Amino acid sequence: MAAGGFCKLPSGSVVVALNLPSPGSAGGLVRVLVLAQNRARALTRLRNLGLRAVYLRGNAAPPTPDEITAVLHHPDGLIWRTAPGSEGQELPQELWRPIRALLRQKAPQA
Repeated sequence: MAAGGFCKLPSGSVVVALNLPSPGSAGGLVRVLVLAQNRARALTRLRNLGLRAVYLRGNAAPPTPDEITAVLHHPDGLIWRTAPGSEGQELPQELWRPIRALLRQKAPQA
């Protein structure tokens, strides 16, 4: 099961972080960050993009301060990168990318 968590900001908004299966690869995970007014709206944003089976159960993997800063500075408030520990990777060395880049990696559906 994919881990996830959230953090409520002083402004009242919420940053939700989820580790989800990568739509483009067979076994990798991606870390997705969403900035929204509340947890339900964050999950709705992901579901509206086609990630239908997205749920947040518990707060096992909340966003780190660096992740919160990254999503706050992105104009869409919705970013991703390869999850730590995924594909033999210990620490993520890649930059955060907009969600459009992840959705382009999806395999074409027949």
